[in-house]
Amino acid sequence: MTPSDHVLRRLARISPTAAFLGALVLFLAGLFLPGIIGALLLGVLAAGLGMLTFTTWPVQTAPTRVVRLVLLSLLLAAVVAKAL
Repeated sequence: MTPSDHVLRRLARISPTAAFLGALVLFLAGLFLPGIIGALLLGVLAAGLGMLTFTTWPVQTAPTRVVRLVLLSLLLAAVVAKAL
């Protein structure tokens, strides 16, 4: 079993509500905390979304892929804006 399989198995056991609330808290903290601290939190969220997008890419439909890429791009733009 590869390390990514282990991570995916652990993520599959997390309830969707807990995952949503955790991501929401991380997002809001990233928006409201000043400067580089907020940018780092948003960067962590972007890295997680990027990893999730990469690992689930083969099973996603084309519209879902587009939505994920747009959201990832917006999140990365927020990281850059927050860091400046």
